Amino acid sequence: MSQSAKFTTGSTLRHVVVMTLTGSLGLSFMFLVDFLALFWISQLGREELIAAVGFAATIQFFLISISIGMMIAAVALVSRALGQGDPDRARRIATSAMIYAVAVQGMIAVTVFVLREPILRWSGAGGVVLEVASTFLGISVVSLPLIALGMSSAAVLRAAGEAWRAMMVTTTGGLVALVVDPILIILMGLGVPGAAMAIVISRLVMACAGLYWVSGKGLLTRPAFYDLRDMMAPFLAIALPAVATQVSTPFGNWVLIRAMAEHGESAVAGLGVAARLQILGFGGIFALSGAIGGIIGQNHGAGLSDRVRQSYLDALKFCAVYTAVVWALMVAFADPLARAFGLSGLAAEVVHWFALIGAGSFMFTGALFVANAAFNNLGRPIWATMANWARDGGMMAPFAFGLGAMFAAPGVIAGQALANILAGVLAAWFGWRFVSRGLDRAAHPA
Repeated sequence: MSQSAKFTTGSTLRHVVVMTLTGSLGLSFMFLVDFLALFWISQLGREELIAAVGFAATIQFFLISISIGMMIAAVALVSRALGQGDPDRARRIATSAMIYAVAVQGMIAVTVFVLREPILRWSGAGGVVLEVASTFLGISVVSLPLIALGMSSAAVLRAAGEAWRAMMVTTTGGLVALVVDPILIILMGLGVPGAAMAIVISRLVMACAGLYWVSGKGLLTRPAFYDLRDMMAPFLAIALPAVATQVSTPFGNWVLIRAMAEHGESAVAGLGVAARLQILGFGGIFALSGAIGGIIGQNHGAGLSDRVRQSYLDALKFCAVYTAVVWALMVAFADPLARAFGLSGLAAEVVHWFALIGAGSFMFTGALFVANAAFNNLGRPIWATMANWARDGGMMAPFAFGLGAMFAAPGVIAGQALANILAGVLAAWFGWRFVSRGLDRAAHPA
């Protein structure tokens, strides 16, 4: 392995910006697949189809978040090994982590395929919306092992400092979707099933690209049973709380869609579009935790506490600037985008209010994710889990349902924003106290 600990020298701000922007672009292209599918389906002129894909996409986001959690574990362990100057161990960890990810998502794919209709009913879908969402989920869910392979490959590349190659893994899937979505959905007239097929195709391309680049950079070794056995305990020590942390966000989104379902299918259709704009526009925020994990992990592994603290502060600065820019763009283009998706009335109002008040709160969501990166990579992953679930499990439901009862559909958006703000402020404060005072007590890698 030719890789060294690249993040232990040079500007920490530059490392944060480069890794987060490339991670953002790659992640955004991955989510572009869902965005484009929803856009082309909206061109069919049936609002219930948009609502159906919104329900299914909420479930998909939950499942993808499991891969993101496992990806965080891979980044933390591989980057630590590189920071300690042990590339052979890094290779063994990388290989084992990718096998774990594919195996877990394969089991999840089978489970969700069998139980998809009950899951969608629990989410509030019914009638035609349930039928369409079930069809979409039934086709697309089989590709979960493929996205696990692609995302874990990108994680290994990111941990080694291969920012552009990590970005290209997920970018390739989005580029394929640009081509196949209109062909399958519109030209071939396949509609919602065509959108699901496009997702499968794009994830297959992403998996192949990831395996090609991670192998080409010498970041893998021959799989061995004793590696799978020996690496499992340290991997699970980070992966289990990281997965629990990551799935809290889609759980919070599920709470939102349940709260919004109280106001009708039109409101759900609006939330579906707003959610896709949220994921696509704030790719940098969603990528932040995984992107800076390698920076924190390498510097911690090398014993450079000052650089860990500076990386934390630089990530918060990046978060504030990034959110301000995207928020301004959301406010400017939300109404035209709602019209482009064929939304009107309450659905368009939901998109408008998300851009106005919901988007700005992602500055605090980013602060939460920065704190999570510190906790995950400095030996306190359970703290990240507690921080996320305080927001999504503790705050989201009372705020979304409560303000929704008072102010209808826009109140649900306000509830989301309030939960983001409170949780972000608290997590950022605890995170800074930890990196500034508690590094000497943090768990060191074995």
